[in-house]
Amino acid sequence: MHTTFRPVRIGPLEIPTPAMLAALAGYSDLPYRRICRRMGAGYCYTEVRLDTSINLSPKLRRQLVHLHDEDHPLAGQIMGCTPETMATAARHLVAMGCDVVDLNFACPVRKVLGRGRGGHMMRDPQTAIAMVRAVRAAVDVPVTLKLRRSFEESDTTCDNFWRIAEAGFDAGAAAICLHPRAVEQRYSGPADWAFLARVRQHFADRTLIGSGDLWTAEDGLRMLRETGVDAFTFARGALGNPWIFRQFHQLAAGQEPTAPTLAEQRALLREHYAMAEETYGPARAGRMMYRFGIKYSHVHPTPKAVRHAFIESGGTKFLDLVDQYYAQP
Repeated sequence: MHTTFRPVRIGPLEIPTPAMLAALAGYSDLPYRRICRRMGAGYCYTEVRLDTSINLSPKLRRQLVHLHDEDHPLAGQIMGCTPETMATAARHLVAMGCDVVDLNFACPVRKVLGRGRGGHMMRDPQTAIAMVRAVRAAVDVPVTLKLRRSFEESDTTCDNFWRIAEAGFDAGAAAICLHPRAVEQRYSGPADWAFLARVRQHFADRTLIGSGDLWTAEDGLRMLRETGVDAFTFARGALGNPWIFRQFHQLAAGQEPTAPTLAEQRALLREHYAMAEETYGPARAGRMMYRFGIKYSHVHPTPKAVRHAFIESGGTKFLDLVDQYYAQP
């Protein structure tokens, strides 16, 4: 059955596909965003960046956030602990060329929480709301939020979520991306898609993006149908598997999703490496790519052997390993 989608609206932006690439620490860099776009991702987030790092110097900003003409529309994602520094970082991201500023109030990493950032905001709605208002006043591009349903897993009322979401939309937020787990859960246990559906019903005329437990192209289509969200972000399901975007579009068109052939995998890994050289230079490309090689190995017919080879290499001889393990049988 062929499925058609309305464009996803984020402020004045219209994204033609609901399949998006999430902010992935260490992975959603410029080369991988370009790869995923070529596979059908219509919208991408940068890796999350600290506001204080973005504000430190122009040189560091250029090292942390790489942009390219074909990498749009793009959301620059930041997190911090004070409205003023978040607003300043947002202005820098817009000046660099980001189309949207996304505020991360969801990151569950312990070090982040201990410094009052990311998911900590799910227990400090007053500061989160102040951040939204400050950033919204500082920039003239859409501002969006990444939220979790609560901080404590035992919190069934999710009062802080509702408070931040309501006030955020009232302050002019253009969309919310919701991961329906508690911050305390990190990534354990099932994501509460029923909560996504409740939020969709409550904010019927707002843009809602879903996240959580999207491992396959089928999961993306199912989330749209079961929860009614406008769009969704592939996160861990897209690590080393950019073909998931192609497969989603094939499914939506009523076609059988196709797995990448070994020849396709080889060509894409070499293309990814070339983009890494373009972005980071030849000296750093191998070091940046070996972790991707480990993730790409999951799609290979002999994943264990390929994964071990990339781990052992430590980033050296990346292309030699690609030619060795991805040659046509």
